[in-house]
Amino acid sequence: MDMPATAAALSPEQTAQILPYPRLAQSIRALLMDSGVSVPARLVQPLASGGSLFVMPAADEQVAITKLITFVADNAQRNLPAIQGDVVVFDARDGRRLQILHGPTVTAHRTAAVSLLAAMELAPNPHGRMLIVGAGVQGRSHLEAFVHGLNVREVLIASRTRSSADALVAHARSLGVQASRADDADAAMADCALVVSATSAQEVTLRGTVRDDAFVCAVGAFTPRMVEWAPEVCRDVASRGRVVVDTRDADHEAGDLLQAGLDVTAFASLGDVVNRRAMWQQQVDRDGPVFFKSCGWAGWDLAAARCMTGR
Repeated sequence: MDMPATAAALSPEQTAQILPYPRLAQSIRALLMDSGVSVPARLVQPLASGGSLFVMPAADEQVAITKLITFVADNAQRNLPAIQGDVVVFDARDGRRLQILHGPTVTAHRTAAVSLLAAMELAPNPHGRMLIVGAGVQGRSHLEAFVHGLNVREVLIASRTRSSADALVAHARSLGVQASRADDADAAMADCALVVSATSAQEVTLRGTVRDDAFVCAVGAFTPRMVEWAPEVCRDVASRGRVVVDTRDADHEAGDLLQAGLDVTAFASLGDVVNRRAMWQQQVDRDGPVFFKSCGWAGWDLAAARCMTGR
């Protein structure tokens, strides 16, 4: 790990370049199998504007990181991104600062890479048509991750505004993907085996019935008060399929599931799946749809730092 002690902060483009989605997904898998990883609970500081400051440390035997980001849901009205901040990377042995990564880019890439890994492990039909609900940063990163990591070739895009949906459709076509806008996301779910919800999660957006062979990745709601999916949909999928959460932090953060009155502690985590733990083995033979709830975790940012250092 021979890097300068005072490395300059990387730009969004430089940060993206060192975090290709397939390699980052494999870094996340390796991290979930590493018993030397330490990730304390993140601190969430409310801000006067209604936003939040997130302080998220994590470390292994070689690398330590702290992610400092703000989330302000209505920042689009200010022509600012909803997520801003940095990921600071340190050498865990001598304390040197190794790098400052662009926080929103890390968040976009590692969240989509977690979803990619979950789809690789869990999707009943991983090569079917994909529906993306929400055409912002996360919608774009999930499009790229699933195209590059699962070779998805057909995508439908749904968004509150036609202009944002059309922009993501154009980007999908630039990647060589067949893409079109879906004006009714609930209806579109009947035609899609892969569904990603990446909305601002300020209110219920999705109420449609999930297909029996569907893999749903719900990423927009990452606090107990946020929600994208109607409670009855979550309860339906839990009754006839499987629910998996990204980490045990979701037990108290998974707004979609908590507001549906579900016992989140009863669901396996992605770590359980990767490590084939008993909690997952009890569910592995169940048929039906899979609902993957992603809330975020500093361990994913540590996996991004490992990619940067070549680990």
